[in-house]
Amino acid sequence: MHREGRSHGRHWLYLLKPRPTPVQTAAMAGHEDTDFSYFGGAETLPLNVDKRTPRRTVVVAPSKKDDGRSHPGPPLDPADFLWMMTEEPHRTRRTAIMKAHPEVTKLMGYEPLTKYVVFGVVSLQVSIAIYLRHTHPLSWTFLALAYIVGGTANHNLFLAIHEITHNLAFRGVNANKALAVLANLPIGVPYAAAFKRYHLEHHKHLGEDGIDTDLPTRFELLCLNNVLGKTFFATFQIFFYALRPTFVRAQTLTKWHFINVVAQAIFDYILVRTFGVKPLLYLLFSSFFAGSLHPCAGHFIAEHYVWDGLNQETYSYYGALNLLAYNVGYHNEHHDFPSIPWTRLPALRALAPEFYDTLPSHPSWPMVIINFIRDKEVGIFARAKRLAKASQLTGMVPSPSSSSCNDTSN
Repeated sequence: MHREGRSHGRHWLYLLKPRPTPVQTAAMAGHEDTDFSYFGGAETLPLNVDKRTPRRTVVVAPSKKDDGRSHPGPPLDPADFLWMMTEEPHRTRRTAIMKAHPEVTKLMGYEPLTKYVVFGVVSLQVSIAIYLRHTHPLSWTFLALAYIVGGTANHNLFLAIHEITHNLAFRGVNANKALAVLANLPIGVPYAAAFKRYHLEHHKHLGEDGIDTDLPTRFELLCLNNVLGKTFFATFQIFFYALRPTFVRAQTLTKWHFINVVAQAIFDYILVRTFGVKPLLYLLFSSFFAGSLHPCAGHFIAEHYVWDGLNQETYSYYGALNLLAYNVGYHNEHHDFPSIPWTRLPALRALAPEFYDTLPSHPSWPMVIINFIRDKEVGIFARAKRLAKASQLTGMVPSPSSSSCNDTSN
């Protein structure tokens, strides 16, 4: 049963042995093996569960539990996020893999190749920026290079910083931080130092409301939960990821934030002073395209949005675009073992196929963006959230009528 109450002026929903509603009962028909506790007592599931969009994820090794063709569960409730009452899955799977394959620890450690890739991509971007110093920013040459080459290169640098955040480029912590500042230069705006803390919290507190800033806010859910809103989100998602953390969870500044800002300001100043503003515009355009409607940018949506009614909140992608993106498509593998560098994630999957080949994954990053925009069964709402660990002791879950679903305290 459900019992509503108030706490500090906000509505909460206490979950006490939730019973399926008639709508849920109809949706459950034919899905007896689905664990519906995952759906958090959603009460507005679509009635026409037979008229669904095609399944978008694939399974490398289909099983009786998931044949890779049919939908494992009903559509999600589009009126609210998916509130979880279970622990994030990666800690449990990591423990199981280490028990089954203790040799997995041999894959852990830093990757010396990373620094050379960073030096090469930084040099490429700076060289192209200088080359375009006499080209009009709105010309086809300028825009094509910014989208095709620059967008891909700066996306690579985004993911280099992601890799370096886990201290996987050097043995020492400060050397990794310095390399992240260098990788940040062609991006045009300083963000590497701030990203480090936010991303490590994303791993440690996956899906926890008010801590994991990768999660959309209630405001985004209310404003962007339609085709037009999803198109806007996919086009400008780089700004959502850049600005959302400042509204959700502020950081305490460190010396590395200062170093990051000063180094970026000096680089931008020298570039503009020496070659004019067009090279800097090229770098900024590249960063925008890298986080917009770009083939590689599909990973932002692919990684943690819930698809096909699945009981799963992290998804991998094993396609060719991983070659340009530090194998970030191996995302279940990465969350299970953040201490394994990008070059060895395929080896992790090969070591433990019984754990990974049965998990649904995405066959295409570009199609993730298209399907996210056009499918009714996925949207801003399709993210799994859980209360922060301190709040779980109260046994309370925010109701959809709450004015906000985010705790902005630290």
